[in-house]
Amino acid sequence: MLLPIIDLDIYRSQPLDSPVVISECNKAADALIIYGALLLQDSRVSEHDNTTFLDLLEDYFSQPTVVLKKDEHPEVGYQVGVTLENTEKPKCAVDEPCLRVIARLDPDQRPLDITAHQPDPKCRFFWRMSDIPPYETKFPALNASNVVPQAETLRDRWAPTMDKWGSAMKSAVEGLAQMAAVGLGLPQETFTDAGKYGPHLLAPTASDLAKYNKKDTILAGFHTDLNFLTIHGRSRYPGLHIWARNSGKRILVQFPPTGRYLLVQAGKQLEHLSGGLIKAGYHEVVVNDATVATIQRRKTELPDRPLIRISSTFFWHLSSDYDLAPIASLAERSRDAGVQSNYKGSSIDGPEDTVYEPMKVGQQVQSELKHIALMAQN
Repeated sequence: MLLPIIDLDIYRSQPLDSPVVISECNKAADALIIYGALLLQDSRVSEHDNTTFLDLLEDYFSQPTVVLKKDEHPEVGYQVGVTLENTEKPKCAVDEPCLRVIARLDPDQRPLDITAHQPDPKCRFFWRMSDIPPYETKFPALNASNVVPQAETLRDRWAPTMDKWGSAMKSAVEGLAQMAAVGLGLPQETFTDAGKYGPHLLAPTASDLAKYNKKDTILAGFHTDLNFLTIHGRSRYPGLHIWARNSGKRILVQFPPTGRYLLVQAGKQLEHLSGGLIKAGYHEVVVNDATVATIQRRKTELPDRPLIRISSTFFWHLSSDYDLAPIASLAERSRDAGVQSNYKGSSIDGPEDTVYEPMKVGQQVQSELKHIALMAQN
């Protein structure tokens, strides 16, 4: 199953009232509603920049654990710096609504079993890509200053590489956010204004495939993302599965062999703001047959490079102090769609009546971080 491809270049190059732009914006909104994910084509994306980024992160995560721990900051919920393996827990392992989603899926379309799964054997690094708000945020821990690794081989190239690739990802996902707003019948800047001072994160995830290389190893358990939109560049190793909302089918993410593409998925903040019209996309990262084959190929072709799977990931957030509540027109569409479908023909949606309580975005983020063991419970 192929995801819809949305052409950001059309949006960027032609007037907003152009029929072709309106059509592409409608297509973007429909893709998020129906699938919860899409492929975004952006001619500005440089595979060279992605390659440089992946090389840097492979080098970083190949350092000894004792060195990596110097960049760890649990006191701010690991929202900057490194998160080491076996720290983050998949929320779905114990979350009843999520377990009901898994139960609704056809047995051959379910994720690998996470009920007995321990914390994910993945590491992560958060590099903030946000503007400082002109006001004092009520959530300073979610807006902490960046951490720069101190190794001589990394320090000088770290910020330029992270900022260059992070800026490309941020620009692309903000363009898509504007397209989606137009396609949903909202003013163009609705979402980007709400996220102007969001704590956006370039968030590469690392999995040590020298240690975790057996087929059906769970690297990141079945889950949704807590932010607004997540955007991914190409990884060197397959293993990302996503679930289409409209069918409940598991999709192995594959980028077109040529061209400048990024994967975009809906997150929980978009679900909340749309009143459930758009649902956060479920996904997992596992070692599958294609992962194993790629490991063997890279061992042969690049024996001196670390066997580390890096996800080229960016989390785009709404501003921490933004009032998160469903937009009335979208919530009404969501209710109408639920009544019309009666939840038939979809293995993701069920009869649960989710209530999206008004709250600050920062409160929503802190609540989600506690569920996945990245922030201490009060």
